Amino acid sequence: MSFPFATVVAAVWLVWLLYWFVSAFGNKAAARVDSWGSLLVYRIPLLLAFLLLFAHGGGTHLAGLWRRFLPWSQGWAWLGLALLLLGLAFACWARVALGRNWSATVQLKQDHELVVVGPYRWVRHPIYTGMLLGLLGTALVFGEWRGLLALALVAAAFWFKLRHEEAWMRERFGAAYVGYMRRTKALIPGLW
Repeated sequence: MSFPFATVVAAVWLVWLLYWFVSAFGNKAAARVDSWGSLLVYRIPLLLAFLLLFAHGGGTHLAGLWRRFLPWSQGWAWLGLALLLLGLAFACWARVALGRNWSATVQLKQDHELVVVGPYRWVRHPIYTGMLLGLLGTALVFGEWRGLLALALVAAAFWFKLRHEEAWMRERFGAAYVGYMRRTKALIPGLW
């Protein structure tokens, strides 16, 4: 009997989502909240990406997305599972470092603090970095084009969202945030 990679991947994402939901309680109240239009611009691609990853089959028009870009190999699947676990653990660490300042949408909190500790020492958006690494891992486990498309959709959504967040952070923290941006890359330590 072979290892049930797809089931484990789905279970890991479900456990992570449960943690994400439960840890959202008790955050600081919002002082400024994103508009519905902006929220939809980054939420819809996220929803489409996860539907792509966990939908079965694909109709005749989308069948090509379920073709393999990577030959099946347990080595690729184990590497993907390791990247998934590493990425989501990194995102959770970032979530803990943010503490009560965290929100799922672009917000400024009452008494918002600029967090530059933990994974925020290496990248300005470690939650996005971790989730993208997790999605890359998921794409490697599945080995199908739909995984790469899902990764691209989420990367585009996060790019929009982080630029929006950073505009608000520059307004709120001024030179301190601009200096942080100069010292710390957005998503990949030392690169980008």
